[in-house]
Amino acid sequence: MLASIVDVSHIGYPVMFLLVMAESSGVPVPGETALIGGALLASQGKLQIELVIAIAAAGAIVGDNIGYLIGRKGGRWLLERPGRFHRQRLEVLRTGEPFFERHGPKAVFFGRFVLGLRVWASWLAGATRMPWRSFFVWNASGGICWAIGVGLLAYFLGNSAGNAIQAFGLYGLAAFFLAVGGAFFAHRRHKRHLAAADDPANAATEHPRSGAEPPQP
Repeated sequence: MLASIVDVSHIGYPVMFLLVMAESSGVPVPGETALIGGALLASQGKLQIELVIAIAAAGAIVGDNIGYLIGRKGGRWLLERPGRFHRQRLEVLRTGEPFFERHGPKAVFFGRFVLGLRVWASWLAGATRMPWRSFFVWNASGGICWAIGVGLLAYFLGNSAGNAIQAFGLYGLAAFFLAVGGAFFAHRRHKRHLAAADDPANAATEHPRSGAEPPQP
């Protein structure tokens, strides 16, 4: 993979911007790896995390708009033509186009967090003739949230978070934390149900029935 040959330990702001922009425009290069590398360097004091996040978000937005224009002008022909990454492009069309037709703007936003869809989402949006204003709003929102989420996670949690994001994606980590949180709340809810089930029994023993005769003085 390209991610394995890019030395992110020596990455700078311009290289990070170019990698994120290229990935977002439809070139399968390690843009998210560049963001993670920049955030890790920021955690070591070699870069500024504010600039890392801002530059990554800008690269994502610019790249997505380039990809949108490519998809709008070339459309399906560019994705279906033989050549490099032909199999991957056909797979993207097969799975991504129905998803875009059903979900539209949501696909642009959430596609930013999915590895395969992140590369081709802008092309699909253009190829399906999604209105540019709607695309730009959701694309910008997704790019900013992605840069903040991935950047801060790698910055605060360090190498372990960066490796986990690369291996499982941000959705994988989110699913893990949701599962842990869901188990915790389910346990608390079960305890509340048990407590509520005990209360009526206690109330019945403490209070006489409404039809019972009051005790005689």
